[in-house]
Amino acid sequence: MSKDTIADVGMNRTGIKTSPVDSKDIIAEAERAQPSSLGDAQAIADVRKQYMRESGDGLGRVPPPSSLKGMAKTAVDMLKGGKPTVFIDKLGERLAFERSGVRLYEGALSKLDVFGSWEGGPSRELLTKIMDDELGHFALLVEAMEKMGADPTAVTPSANLTSVISMGVPAAISDARTNLRQAVQALLVAELTDNASWELLIELARGLGHDSLADRFQLALDAEAEHLALVKGWLAAGLATEARAPMESAGLPAQP
Repeated sequence: MSKDTIADVGMNRTGIKTSPVDSKDIIAEAERAQPSSLGDAQAIADVRKQYMRESGDGLGRVPPPSSLKGMAKTAVDMLKGGKPTVFIDKLGERLAFERSGVRLYEGALSKLDVFGSWEGGPSRELLTKIMDDELGHFALLVEAMEKMGADPTAVTPSANLTSVISMGVPAAISDARTNLRQAVQALLVAELTDNASWELLIELARGLGHDSLADRFQLALDAEAEHLALVKGWLAAGLATEARAPMESAGLPAQP
């Protein structure tokens, strides 16, 4: 598998032992050099704390309802002692994540076209099915937010946060240097987060009395659980296939 056998021996200059002579000089110079600061990390910690105090609204606020119906629903929920903005915030988070999930599987399909799969690995049919599931979950969340009177195009604070937290996953999949097996490893991170986040959203929905929505969210979670099982299986099979492959490198001959 071209580029799929990523654990072969080859040139890697990141370790200090690559150049023992130079590394001794670097260590000696580091020991002779004076610290750039006379203090410890407290000064930079104080600066960070000051930035936190001056951050204003932090990651932003949940926008007000976009319709009269939404305003009325919000008022009713508040009279019941609930805080509907928390639910809307988390709906926005899941919506943003599911939208990104579609892009992740589009990226995985591109990797499949270039590198192919392996025994027990992902097929075009299954990758496409999961991508379609993610799109369906996105549509479900758009509908849920509109029923709550919220604007599904608005970026809520939790949506903002989760996009920053998960930034590395799409970056890894879109990186031209990564292959399909590595993309599947990135998908595992996304699916683990997806499953746990749906569980939290369902619990929140039931606690606020949105049982019909919670039931529909449970169906989404059931599908996500299947996605997670598939991705874990693909990754395990890929690692096993790579571990059994002949060793290839610029410095070592392939094993017979």
